[in-house]
Amino acid sequence: MNPTSHARARRRDRRVYLGGHPVLFGLLAATRGRPVRRIGGTLLVHGTEAYREALTRLPLDRTAEGTTGSAARTALGGDGGVLFDQEGGGHRAERRDLAGGLGAAGVEELRARWQPLLARRLAPLAEGAEVDLVELARELSGTVVCALLGSGADPCAVARAAAEAAAASVRSHLPGPRRPRAEAAAARAAGRLRELLGRGHEPAPTARGGRQAFLPGPAEQAVRIGHAAGGADGALAAMVAVAAVNTTVAALPRAVAWCADAGLWDQAADETLRAALAAELLRVTAASPLLPRAAAADGTVGGCPVRAGDRLLLVARHAAHAHLRDPDARQSAEPALSRLVFGAGTHACPGARLASVQLADVLAALAPFRPVVTRARVDRGAALPGWRTLCVRAAP
Repeated sequence: MNPTSHARARRRDRRVYLGGHPVLFGLLAATRGRPVRRIGGTLLVHGTEAYREALTRLPLDRTAEGTTGSAARTALGGDGGVLFDQEGGGHRAERRDLAGGLGAAGVEELRARWQPLLARRLAPLAEGAEVDLVELARELSGTVVCALLGSGADPCAVARAAAEAAAASVRSHLPGPRRPRAEAAAARAAGRLRELLGRGHEPAPTARGGRQAFLPGPAEQAVRIGHAAGGADGALAAMVAVAAVNTTVAALPRAVAWCADAGLWDQAADETLRAALAAELLRVTAASPLLPRAAAADGTVGGCPVRAGDRLLLVARHAAHAHLRDPDARQSAEPALSRLVFGAGTHACPGARLASVQLADVLAALAPFRPVVTRARVDRGAALPGWRTLCVRAAP
């Protein structure tokens, strides 16, 4: 493995952090020398065990201002019950509904939709043309969301609406004075997304078999998400769209850029290594690098006392050693470490399998071309660190 190539990959990837949130990520880099560091009423949690402890042992207030749950409510028009802000039986029930579409069988059904799309969108590489992987990621994520929720909306329109809903929500939750217009913009963006998802929505499956779901088999459970929350206008369906689109559009182009810059196409072409490479690339790019949380009760994290109401900034990329350990499928991190970019405990991201399989398929489709990055521009307004444009061309 060439350290110079990985250094080049890191330099490029660092641009998405510095371009979008330079002050915040400068602070995180400056404080990562300790597993936990307190600044006033905020704890910055970098250490692996401290990060896991905060997510699995410390009682968390999932509706507090500045948390993911609070941002999700804003992004979805103020409704509760969107997994991020739930606890107990409601959370378990809705995760069960989602599990059918995102488990092994459900993901295989979704692959049948994205594999033809990959072949079509990457075909220009064979002619020497450029392909923008951000555009590909948008259509891919929108296609998956529409299939998962049984929506007949245009996939690219859904992806754009989900990205705007997330970005508007983040702007409304930035530190400082209240931003009434930002919150109104977030509500409007959420409304557009929910309206889109409701177009051409398929009927819910029934016990008597009177109507058929959009997807057969295990993915029927995921289609019920929209109907259980009042159809595709429901908050849970919109939450699935916001989460799936924004993580895919952030992660996929960054992972491919790293693979290209570090010269990892041999591993991507190897069927025995590809899944491990996908996991490694997801680990070092960490699509959701920072998890904002709030303590619901007194406790400790990494030996540091925590008071009820304290804010916690859980740095997923540092907990997963993204800043310390280069991706290598031949010497990959243990799963318990690499999976930390998807969270930990009962609130870990249910889309981890989908993300891994999807990236592995993208790498397999790209590997014969051994593409190089030709153009890259940071998206300074996105909810998650990512590229606005990431173009590749087949190697000469």
